[in-house]
Formats: sequence, C-alpha cells, structure tokens
Amino acid sequence: MADEPSADVQALLAQLDAIDGPELHELDPQEARELDALRPDSDPDAAVGTVTDRTIPGPAGALPIRVYTPTSEGPHPVVVFFHGGGFVIGDLDSHDAPCRILADAADAVVVSVDYRLAPEHPFPAPVEDAYAATEWVADNADALDADVDATRLAVAGDSAGGNLAAVVAMAARDRDGPAIGHQALFYPVVDFRRDATYPSIAENAEGYFLTAADMDYFEGHYVDSWVHASNPYLSPLLASDHTDLPPASVVTCGFDPLRDEGAAYADALADAGTPVAHHHFDDLVHGVVNMVAEPMDVAGGHDVLDTVAADLRDALH
Repeated sequence: MADEPSADVQALLAQLDAIDGPELHELDPQEARELDALRPDSDPDAAVGTVTDRTIPGPAGALPIRVYTPTSEGPHPVVVFFHGGGFVIGDLDSHDAPCRILADAADAVVVSVDYRLAPEHPFPAPVEDAYAATEWVADNADALDADVDATRLAVAGDSAGGNLAAVVAMAARDRDGPAIGHQALFYPVVDFRRDATYPSIAENAEGYFLTAADMDYFEGHYVDSWVHASNPYLSPLLASDHTDLPPASVVTCGFDPLRDEGAAYADALADAGTPVAHHHFDDLVHGVVNMVAEPMDVAGGHDVLDTVAADLRDALH
C-alpha cells in the first residue's frame, strides 16, 4: 500500500483543509447541499452528443433524470448512474463531469438519476427511486436511442450510489426484474452494521476527504432505525445469497474508510461465482471519481473512470 496519497490528491486535501468554515458533518443537510467547494464544474473535454434533462414516473411522483448520449451513432447500451453523497447530498449537477466522461469513454447512454435524499426521505426511498428508474430505462430504451437487452444494460454509482447500484442489481434478481449485464461500483458502502470491524475505518478516520464523523452523519440521516442494519437492500454485503448477480467492477481506494468493506463485497461476489474485476487504487481517496473537473481535478479520478469505462465497454458492446 502507498505510504501517502498521490501528490495531486495531497494538494487538493490541503486546499480543502485551508477553507475557513465548518466541517460537513457540522452542517444541516440543506447547508451541506449548498457547499460550493464540493461541487465540480462540468467537463467540456468529455465529448457527448446531447445532454437532456427530463422527468420519469417515480414511486412518489416525477423523478428527474439527465440523459447523456454519445457522439457515436446509436442505438447504444445504457448505464444507469446513481450519484454519491451519503444519501444526503448530491444531485444531477454534482456528478455531471463523471457522467459525461463515462458516456464518452464507455460509448453508452448514461442516465443519471436524481433520487430522493435523506433525511426528508430515508431508507428505503432512494432504493425505490433507483429501482424504478432502472425499470423505466429497461422499458423505454427507444426513447433513449438505446438498445437494451440482457447484455446492454448496466447500473453504476459511487459511494452511496454504489450501494444503490449493488442493491438494484440484487433486487432485479430477486424480483425477476430488468436483466442487468454489469454493475460498476465505485467505493460502495455495503455494510451498515455499527459493530462491523474494518481496519480501513480507523486507519482513514480523518484527513482523507471522507471522515468517520461524516459517515456517522450520513448514516444518521439515512437509516432511521437500527432494525434496518442487516437488511440486504441496505447492506448488500449481508445478503444470504450473492449468486446469479451481474458481473461487477468494484473500485476501492487505499485512503478510504470504505476500502475494506468494498473489498469484502468484491470477495463475496467472487466467492459466489460472479465474475468480478476488483480495481484497487492504493494512493487515492474516497470521492475521487468526482474529482475530475475544476476546482477539483485529480489525475487518479480520470484513471478510475477510464478503467471502469473499459470494463463497461467490454461488457455492453
């Protein structure tokens, strides 16, 4: 393992540390959602043909999505993307840059989903939105200039979004839902047990973007009762059965509190016979796929996206 994060990650962490203001976990959710320092610009270098905002039917009303269509001729495969942010922050704009990059690099339509956020909408509301959006994409491929079959639909997400992607893949199996050809999980949270012991949480509790205090903050807003902790649609690592799930790409980062549970999930899938590409980046931090445009542009974030985009291209084309 690397002794310290990459030089550009260290520079970014120093810039964030120099910001004079409260910590994320000291803010109320609405204040946290308005933090400009955590909102990257779009990425004009990621060439996409069209970017379209629309709404689709959701479990609680209209559900906003953003559709990124590549420049190449369709019909394309589709990646349904769920943004990170601890289920509390994040939206279509916060993850615009990585979605543009994935659409271009994977040569696929990317559908970014603006699911409901906690604490206004705790578990399982985001899961319900994520699954409904995936069902809609599977049933409305023509509206997306897409061709979706068992090998041409993927789910993807980072952190909280990685959790949602893993859960949607599991729910689709359990409910005889959409046929999903791949799941791309960027440093997912997969285990909400408070008594779970992962060395990476203690090792990376402070100083590496996502802190242990942030994790408690997000969990406290998303999970409104301890009785949910072992629910596999909250903690997919704890499912009794990991067979018959889509092939997976799982990204972990060396300086991330979620490193060890992400690795444990990759192992659980592999042990159940699911093809898994576990990509470990030992000098990177949590959140790096969203550090790919100013004011947070880290080379490692591009490396992570390019690596997983190659997996998606292989799986979907």
